Amino acid sequence: MSGLKHVTLYTDGACSGNPGAGGWAGILIYGEVTREFSGGERETTNNRMELTAVIEGLSRLKYACVVDIYSDSAYVVNAFAEHWIEGWKKSGWKKADGKPVLNAELWKKLDVLVHKHKVTFHKVKGHADNEYNNRCDKLAREAAKLFGGEDAEGGEGG
Repeated sequence: MSGLKHVTLYTDGACSGNPGAGGWAGILIYGEVTREFSGGERETTNNRMELTAVIEGLSRLKYACVVDIYSDSAYVVNAFAEHWIEGWKKSGWKKADGKPVLNAELWKKLDVLVHKHKVTFHKVKGHADNEYNNRCDKLAREAAKLFGGEDAEGGEGG
């Protein structure tokens, strides 16, 4: 995959209650071009919003790219960094305890998209000093409000 465009993707999800109204957001950066996007759902979980943000970001890429994804979600990052997703696929989308993987339909979508690109996931500290992560957090919380969320927060769960 050499000679591909290099893109940076920041993502975040937020939820007002868990479950509750949620929002997701992303920022795609290619050279001098920056694109922000966001959306949400009325009844969802924070983890679903974290996954949706990455899916939406990768879905916007028209060609195979080298993509650095920055997320404050250990749920998303560790699934790839710790190779959980490979184990889930081998076990028929079951966890080590034999229970079904939560949000399997989203993981399946994300897995397909990840394999269209050369993707590296990076864990960033949430609510810290990362300008783009903070912007994604703000956009995700604003999106959650549009779907009925009052005090949407980022975080793990669901």
